Amino acid sequence: MSNDLDLSELADGGGMPEGAPGQGVRELEAVYDIPVTVSAVLGKATMQVSQLLKLGRGAVVELDRKLGEAIDIYVNNRLVARGEVVMVDDARLGVTMTEIVKADRAA
Repeated sequence: MSNDLDLSELADGGGMPEGAPGQGVRELEAVYDIPVTVSAVLGKATMQVSQLLKLGRGAVVELDRKLGEAIDIYVNNRLVARGEVVMVDDARLGVTMTEIVKADRAA
């Protein structure tokens, strides 16, 4: 299931308080230049410091995810989406979002 992030709904004021058409997009423009940190987490592992110190070149750390399972995408340490790893320009890795994670506003 894919939930696309669509700013066009804001262009006509959808989901925003009543006002002039396009008000939502204009309000968002104020934050467009704010830098954020995006992290794609393949998986996690827990180990003791003694185990960590024994790791060397070529060591394999088993993660809590299975091959092909979605990865977590964080923006400023907040989970916002899940996705898949993709190849970009035959030399770099990228992430494609497959699911937007709805934030629990009550927390």
